[in-house]
Amino acid sequence: MNPKKLIKIAIVGPESTGKSVLSKQLATHYNCKFVPEMAREYIANLNRPYHLADILEISKIQLQKELALADESTDLLICDTTLLVTKIWAQNAFESCPEFISEKYMVNDYSLHLLMQIDLPWEFDAQREHPEQREFFFNWYERELRESNANYCIISGSNEHRLKSAIVAIDAHLASFG
Repeated sequence: MNPKKLIKIAIVGPESTGKSVLSKQLATHYNCKFVPEMAREYIANLNRPYHLADILEISKIQLQKELALADESTDLLICDTTLLVTKIWAQNAFESCPEFISEKYMVNDYSLHLLMQIDLPWEFDAQREHPEQREFFFNWYERELRESNANYCIISGSNEHRLKSAIVAIDAHLASFG
């Protein structure tokens, strides 16, 4: 890794809000690497309902992938999810969060969080669970970010508008580093 400080941008928010689409678009725009969401592949290969231990394993895989890509990156890394996502998922599904997630999730590991608003239409896929609770989860994410004094901004609108808004937010953030 370049001796310069790596700037990590976290994309977080409820299901079906365009996190993965935006992450890929931003990585292309900034010609940088992005950390994909590792839960999808893991859950797709389970062949049974997931358990709390699975969310813990997903968190470990997600963090391992993020650390590996951080080592390969120079200036900027886009993260299509963080352990904040698995923390909220575990707490909601099992009313418990593995200690590993609580210990390893550090809001300050990301210099900017982009919180995705719920104004895109819900898109069904077999892994999505809560179409009727998107506002509940959005408020939960925002509360977690606010209470941890995270640097965040809300991204809303069409996919095209989201990309433009995210670029404006990231560019302003990068400019603050001089």
